[in-house]
Amino acid sequence: MARALHKKALEAATADRYLMAIRLLREGLALVDPPGGVDERLEVRTRLLNTLAFCLAETGSLEDGLAQMAAARAAPDGISDQALRDELYSLVDGNRGVLLCRVGRIDEGIAQLDADIAFNERRLAEATRAGTTGDPRVIAELLITGLSNRGMAHAYRTDQGPDRAIADLDRAAALAERYGFQIRAAIATHALGNVLQRAGDVPAALRRYSEAQRAFQELEPGLLMRLRIDQAEALISVGLADEAGTLLDDVLPELRRQRIGQDVAEAELLRAAAALLDNDLVLAKRMANAARRKLARRGSPAWAAVASLIALRVDALKALDGPRPSATVVHRALALAAELAELKLYDQAAFAQVLAARLEVRRGNTEHAGRLLRDIPKFRRIAPIDHRMLLRLCRAELALARGNQRVALAQAKAGLDELGRMRDRLGGLDLVSGTALHGRELGELAVRLVLAGGDSPAVARRLFTWLERTKAQLYRYERFESAADPVLAERITEVRQLSRALLRARLDGLPTAKLVSRLAASQRDAMRLGWSASPWGRPRPVATADDILPRLGDRALVTFASSDDEMIAVVLAGGRVRMVRLGAADPITEAARRLHADLNALAPDHQPPPLVEVISASARREAERLDRALLAPLAAMIGDRELVVVPTGALYVVPWGVLPTCVNRPTVVTPSATAWLSSSRSDTEPGSGVLLVRGPGLQAAQGEIDRLAGYHADARLLGVSDAKVVTVLEALDGVALAHVAAHGEHEPENALFSKLELVDGALFAHEVGQMRRPPRRVVLAACELALNRVRPGDEPLGFAGALLAGGTRTVIAASSKVGDEPSAAAMADFHRNLANGASPAVALADAIATDPLRRPFVCLGSG
Repeated sequence: MARALHKKALEAATADRYLMAIRLLREGLALVDPPGGVDERLEVRTRLLNTLAFCLAETGSLEDGLAQMAAARAAPDGISDQALRDELYSLVDGNRGVLLCRVGRIDEGIAQLDADIAFNERRLAEATRAGTTGDPRVIAELLITGLSNRGMAHAYRTDQGPDRAIADLDRAAALAERYGFQIRAAIATHALGNVLQRAGDVPAALRRYSEAQRAFQELEPGLLMRLRIDQAEALISVGLADEAGTLLDDVLPELRRQRIGQDVAEAELLRAAAALLDNDLVLAKRMANAARRKLARRGSPAWAAVASLIALRVDALKALDGPRPSATVVHRALALAAELAELKLYDQAAFAQVLAARLEVRRGNTEHAGRLLRDIPKFRRIAPIDHRMLLRLCRAELALARGNQRVALAQAKAGLDELGRMRDRLGGLDLVSGTALHGRELGELAVRLVLAGGDSPAVARRLFTWLERTKAQLYRYERFESAADPVLAERITEVRQLSRALLRARLDGLPTAKLVSRLAASQRDAMRLGWSASPWGRPRPVATADDILPRLGDRALVTFASSDDEMIAVVLAGGRVRMVRLGAADPITEAARRLHADLNALAPDHQPPPLVEVISASARREAERLDRALLAPLAAMIGDRELVVVPTGALYVVPWGVLPTCVNRPTVVTPSATAWLSSSRSDTEPGSGVLLVRGPGLQAAQGEIDRLAGYHADARLLGVSDAKVVTVLEALDGVALAHVAAHGEHEPENALFSKLELVDGALFAHEVGQMRRPPRRVVLAACELALNRVRPGDEPLGFAGALLAGGTRTVIAASSKVGDEPSAAAMADFHRNLANGASPAVALADAIATDPLRRPFVCLGSG
């Protein structure tokens, strides 16, 4: 009975259900007490005490676990069978090694694991010989466990590469496959993901996590919590702080309920790191201090010191915001650097020293700051990217404090280039766009330095180049063609079904809370699968002014940027590059948001005329205010040229045809000049044919599609009953022009699940960005699908953005809500103009000029 209880307890502990395991283990110990007696009783007692020691260490402190483990180590002393006695000693020693590694005492832990692994290797070799005793499967499972644990321990050593860890985990996985231990193979795969993450290969790590996730969901869902923690760490490393925070917020309540001490503390520590990236300093400090207290109680000095480093980063940021940081923060940083070095956490120690140097630069102590930076060992290639970016930033600030702008800009460029190389290895639109967060401060510093040089044409050229280095890097990739992921496709289908079920429930007035929760979870799972994709594409060079000017012809390109609450425009026109300072950014941003709100309010058909008049007047005032602030100062430079606009921040919501300067003026909106240059190239496949799609629920679309077909002799029509997701995706592939009239919705918190509603459910941005031969031009006669979620670095991402990133040259879409009737009328005018030979930008400008406020469409891409 006690042996059976131990088996159940071990299964619970393997699945991180420690409280259940402790209860079962104590029941088992009550059955084998008092100690003493036959070998079997002592064996079972040892196994019970050994597993209990681990569970107590996980839910309490290391000392609790080690005290219990001492009792487990002594329990086999009375066993007469020496082979069994040695096996149990090895089992306990291996478990002790795991506990030591868990709290950061890596060298001690590895030494214990070495002995355990060597012992089980000898036993397995003997057991596999013909005619010998011993069950090879039992011994192999112990060896697999030891190799997995040692592999994970090697991954935390900063004084060596990942080779030892990978060798151990590969061998553990191979043995698990050979002996049929599926869950052990999945655990080894998960651990290998951790090794790859710490080696700096985040995409490969995320692929391993996805493999492990699928296995855990089928075999042991309890292990998903630990996996989520490690996924969150990987996401933080590539700048996806909000997604990491969501993952951790999902698992922390259950971890706390189960009192899994080490995992709770690590999750809180990472939650602090995510909050720090999101600039939520209050949450970051609270979580870091909570983690530090738990880790100190557990006897985990290394982990506690890492938590202290996050708390220090919060205090350093606050000090840097003040007039002059105090010496106290500098002393704390240097003391913590020494403590971390003593604990052999060399990357973290160097980071603390860089913090101290940065504070000294701000205090005016440049000589001391210089000495601190000279004493920092070179960061390893696998050091976290935020560590390397802070070092670049500190060197740049020191150079600037010494009056050497050239060196400061060189450091900024080197840092952004380094970040770019990391981005080049990533897959999935979310990951590629998220990395910009790590380069935000370097980019902002470079822009400030350039702006300090005055307003000359030479400064304008330099500013343009820096803005191209920092803006919308996602859109300068030529996407690789990649094989479809059937698991991801299945998960997106699930999201579609849940989305449709939620819509039906809302229409029927049924409760929706459970459906909302399931849909959110399914979306997150799909996004996680997308994170492990192969590299997104081949990077194109950043465009310079000399690259852009010849391609503009008679057009003018205006790129907007904000620095220190000042809005700036750089204008390329007539072979010249000029810069204009436009004044405070906040009033411009606020006007853009008010205009967007007014246009949304104006959208519904058949509103009372007095209400329409009031809203229209307000919208016109905001449009005129924006026009005076943004375009009137540029009038002499742009003349009556067609415009290419590169927005920034809230300006992405502006339908430029509403502004008086742009009425009836062909205007193209693009994420960056580099993106415009790429989408304007003439070497892309032209595509063939015209596709017209009518989605459900649009009354005005009934006749709209039929009218549009009259403008295109080679049009293929998909009516409501044929407008299914798979059919539409297949029809979009390789088409020259696609027009989709359907309800649309922008998802601000999960941009890649922005959608078009088709007859069998939603078509997501996630899917349109993955087409093998993207359509050349796409018209989205739907609400808001020109909107984007704008990440740091002006990285816009949404439905239209996914099309552009996937290779579509031009997208026509609305940047706010739009009524069915004005949408249908605008699209009829647009297609008539297009059929008469006008370019998309020219055709759209004429179509929206009739009623700009109710036709808030924009031309995105090349025009």
